[in-house]
Amino acid sequence: MSIKHEEVKDYYGKALQSSDDLKTNACCTLEAPPIYIQEALKRVHDEVQMKYYGCGLCIPSQLEGLRILDLGSGSGRDCYIAAQLVGQEGEVVGIDMTDEQLAVANQYIDHHAEVFGYKYANTKFVKGNIEKLDELDLEPESFDLIISNCVINLATDKDKVLKDVYNLLKPGGEIYFSDVYSDRRIADDLQADPVLWGECLSGALYWNDFLKIARKARFTDPRSVKNNPITIENDELNEKCGNIQFFSVTYRLFKIDGLEEDCEDYGQAVAYKGTIENNNNAFDLDDHHNFPTGKVMTVCGNTYKMLHDTRFAEHFDFYGSWDTHYGIFEGCEGAMPFNEDIEASCC
Repeated sequence: MSIKHEEVKDYYGKALQSSDDLKTNACCTLEAPPIYIQEALKRVHDEVQMKYYGCGLCIPSQLEGLRILDLGSGSGRDCYIAAQLVGQEGEVVGIDMTDEQLAVANQYIDHHAEVFGYKYANTKFVKGNIEKLDELDLEPESFDLIISNCVINLATDKDKVLKDVYNLLKPGGEIYFSDVYSDRRIADDLQADPVLWGECLSGALYWNDFLKIARKARFTDPRSVKNNPITIENDELNEKCGNIQFFSVTYRLFKIDGLEEDCEDYGQAVAYKGTIENNNNAFDLDDHHNFPTGKVMTVCGNTYKMLHDTRFAEHFDFYGSWDTHYGIFEGCEGAMPFNEDIEASCC
């Protein structure tokens, strides 16, 4: 195991005893979760919640019956929330490499099954490094959803993590995760600082590098769901970071064949039925696609596939085909890069 991995294990297993020990707010969720998540959280044991170090909300909609993998599950907080939403027939698997965190998570498996009213536990935890998912006893294409909360930034080989994630997802599955990103690349001396790394700052990816890594792993069209700026409320660490700006961002990446690098227009449309639980009036696919119930809305080909080729298909009506291509879909912030107003001339 690398020195960096040992430092992370020590930081989260020994240096931090609760979220109160964090030196910045980078590993803190900056917004209140929706009511149904708050209700689920009330049934999660206090000790599990006390050792939570996430930076966002990584529990999406429509989870009934799904098989979920949580990367860097820690004390199990998000696993135990998801366990309630997948129901008795679903399953949640947590992966973590820190013994102290795993001990807390495992201690309350039976407790939560009883609290949730389940006949048997639908949650389990496995010791492992998220950079070596291919070395664990995990069957390829066996998970509907993979989640992670402020952990991938702690990995040194983020390319490998996303490559393995892609292989573990079923077709039409997704990774839905919150993490820390920066507005520029982080200098090597800052990456070598164990506190800045442990606080989820110096391991943050420059946002444009992340998009390239995601696409290289075959997640062609990454979608941002939510984002919030992070303020480092520690003068010493803020001084070290200088002018770097950090953001907590939730992304969703779908494993779908045929997604295009740009949003293309095929004359398609969808209408949301209002049938996704806790989303009766509207459904947000990402931060720029809100679907009010009953409204027919034009969409690009990629958005059409993200709804049609996934667990969301039964909740939408679909219109159109792939027969005719009409160019770039400007509603997804794409535009022809040529100036149409220039007067034509021969050369």
